[in-house]
Amino acid sequence: MKLLPQWQISVVTYIELAQGCRNKIELERLKKGLAQRSTQIVPLTPTISECATQLIEQYSLSNGLQLADALIAATAIEHRLTLLTANVKHFSTIGGLSLVRFNPDALDP
Repeated sequence: MKLLPQWQISVVTYIELAQGCRNKIELERLKKGLAQRSTQIVPLTPTISECATQLIEQYSLSNGLQLADALIAATAIEHRLTLLTANVKHFSTIGGLSLVRFNPDALDP
């Protein structure tokens, strides 16, 4: 069995993924897939909350940044993580954020 690299995801990302599951089977698949990567779910902290507040104040009116994306970006900034996203548009204007585009269509079946 090939050892997969560990992922770190914001608790907000996990909540969004779990919320998108259509049934208990999909939720179990999600949990199993995250476990296979030894995924660490990174909790919110007061520092992340403060950073997200600043991001909302700076980018909400000009770029339409919303709560969940601000919390996800703030988590990545606080922990100096690269944010992997299929929706670069939501995050591309945020300063201090390391960003990599994820193309789900490029995944091997």
